[in-house]
Amino acid sequence: MGLVVLLVSLIIFFLLNVPIAFALIISTALYFLFNDDFSSMVIIQRMVGGLESVPLLAIIFFITAGILMNYTGITSRMLRFAEVITRPLPGALAQVNVVLSTLMGGLSGSNIADAAMQAKVLVPEMEKKGYDKGFATALTAATSLITPIIPPGIALIMYGYIGNVSIGKLFMAGVVPGIALCIMMMIYVHIYAKKHKLEVGDKKKVTWKEFFLTGKDAILALLLPVIIIGGIRLGFFSATEAGAIAVLYALILGLLIYREMSIKQMIGALVETVHTSASILIIIAAGSAFAWVLSLEQVPQRMTEFMTGFISSPMLFFIIVMIFLLLIGMFIEGNVALVILTPLFMPMLFEYGIDPVHFGIFFIVCLSIGTLTPPLGTIMFVTCSITGTKIEEFIKHSIPFLILLIIAALIIAFIPAISLFLPNLLF
Repeated sequence: MGLVVLLVSLIIFFLLNVPIAFALIISTALYFLFNDDFSSMVIIQRMVGGLESVPLLAIIFFITAGILMNYTGITSRMLRFAEVITRPLPGALAQVNVVLSTLMGGLSGSNIADAAMQAKVLVPEMEKKGYDKGFATALTAATSLITPIIPPGIALIMYGYIGNVSIGKLFMAGVVPGIALCIMMMIYVHIYAKKHKLEVGDKKKVTWKEFFLTGKDAILALLLPVIIIGGIRLGFFSATEAGAIAVLYALILGLLIYREMSIKQMIGALVETVHTSASILIIIAAGSAFAWVLSLEQVPQRMTEFMTGFISSPMLFFIIVMIFLLLIGMFIEGNVALVILTPLFMPMLFEYGIDPVHFGIFFIVCLSIGTLTPPLGTIMFVTCSITGTKIEEFIKHSIPFLILLIIAALIIAFIPAISLFLPNLLF
């Protein structure tokens, strides 16, 4: 009875557009009201217990580092460097959009932050070059989906913490798929620019001096992911400690080297960090209590028995899961789905012999695709609201990117070596 009340109330709260954290908390509280075996205090204990974890500090640290980076002048330096290395290509400014998302993914860790920044900076410039605003907005939204799987993506940390999977291995696993996604996007942009004759004429040549000067400005920022991955691999620090190193590195760049961040800006960045972190942590706390109830009612075990009873092939399992995640992503925010679904999927992976690191990259890519789709696609709404693009225009131009991303997700699923090559090599 209690489980039925929990699930029905949760669906009702979703339909009423209640904030997801509160929907989870209230529906879980209703479960305890209809269950005499437990005190209502258990929900508080489960929520607090879900946050009492050192690995969760990594989320706060990397969010802090990403926000601080926005005040250090790194974005403008990265933009100049990306412009130089993509200048010879057709559709150079659109190529900058793709490359910058990949480079900034290793700094911000947040696809929403990346999408918002590039929507403000690049979309107006692309319009001046003759690009359709709908295409520019859809491109910005689609390329931001590279960010969650490029270390130190916040989604990688959340999945690793909830699923008890090595965060260091997940960081390694995201590198090759992230670069592959970047290349696929660049190829599509190349074809699109050629077809629509956008930035295909003679261009100013890139000199070695120009390349060196812009590279010199960007190299300190580009070193951050290398420091994080190298430090974790060599055992100098854990993923959580790497987050603290990233914050220190951002402060050194902003206050001592680039000197473009004032004390007032630093305080503003820390306040922004508190707001962003709180919104994520309350979802994790609510999700922890919700997941505890599901485990108590043996929902993951029942779902595993059901899936294995009907699906014998791991490949078919990936396809079914992808369809399910694409549908879920249309209605539930990615981080929320990650918190709720990870405990459900973990027992299934062991039944099918699927590496949880490999599945994690596939899982995060599929959930990220949902952020581009109506009715609740967060990245879709963020980019459209900033650029003033109509949702209908966005949807029309996003279809090729959605097809590209789905193909990429299937390739990641069917070729485990893409995700596991670096973790197996380095661990």
